[in-house]
Amino acid sequence: MSDVRILGTGAYVPERVVPNDEVAVAAGVDGPWIAGKSGIRERRWAADDQATSDLAAAAGRAALRSAGITAKELSVIVVATSTPDRPQPPTAAYVQQRLGASGAAAFDVNAVCSGMVFALSAAEGVLARSGGHALVIGADLYSRILDRSDRRTVILFGDGAGAVVLAASAERGPRVRHLALHSFGELSGLIEVPAGGSRTPVDRTALEAGLQYFAMDGRGVRSFVGDNLPQLVKAFLHECGVVPDDIDHFVPHQANGVMLDSLFADLELPRATMHRTLTHYGNTGSASIPITLDAAARAGALAPGDLVLLAGFGGGMSVGFALVEW
Repeated sequence: MSDVRILGTGAYVPERVVPNDEVAVAAGVDGPWIAGKSGIRERRWAADDQATSDLAAAAGRAALRSAGITAKELSVIVVATSTPDRPQPPTAAYVQQRLGASGAAAFDVNAVCSGMVFALSAAEGVLARSGGHALVIGADLYSRILDRSDRRTVILFGDGAGAVVLAASAERGPRVRHLALHSFGELSGLIEVPAGGSRTPVDRTALEAGLQYFAMDGRGVRSFVGDNLPQLVKAFLHECGVVPDDIDHFVPHQANGVMLDSLFADLELPRATMHRTLTHYGNTGSASIPITLDAAARAGALAPGDLVLLAGFGGGMSVGFALVEW
């Protein structure tokens, strides 16, 4: 990789707090059941007049302030999202307009909950060619696509956005040492929104069948994570030239607290602290890694020289890892 540095981080979550008891009513469960199954106690849902680009732009502004640069200095904006404002144009175009970053190229990446790591890789490629600064944002607004009666999904998801500012060959900031991406297309049916694309347009038949809603095979996802993540992480660390004892911080996709506890035990990272934000924010899709990274940074938990492992996994099925030297 080229020498890409993180100059700043930022995050935004909507004001509306949705506790478990509120979600539980339509789902036919109760608040303690949700907490026991997921480790989540509340989440944030967007206001009716907010779209994904609004959340993304707010997180982007926070990251720009943290980095100490202006939007005019950006050469590229990459937004990772699976809940775009519209099928087209890219949500990143709206973010560019809201930030006033008229000189920046802007495009989206969709790798669902691994999207932030995939977007980091895309931005790194652009910076390697042209230099400059990149704003990379993970943003999702899942409350718009949830079936409120489906307890398999509605209990898990919240809305939010997180962002980082990257610079090529900068002399300051945490260094992105290595990235790795994986996809398992044969398992793409585990997580999907069946209607809304060219395969199954949203028409009356699709709406009556509820195909416009997010659907997930939770048991299949848990099996995928348990069967694949430990060995993929170990192989990634080997590629990076480090051993599990070297990792100081683990920032995973905030899928489900019970799943994360099991995964963390299987990874055998003896010195690492696992960072979590899902207790209060739920699963925020592609936003969960940058929101959690920003929370750890703002709390002063990350010391210079610490090794931070970012791990995304989600629909596709997709997996993405990044090793950051803070």
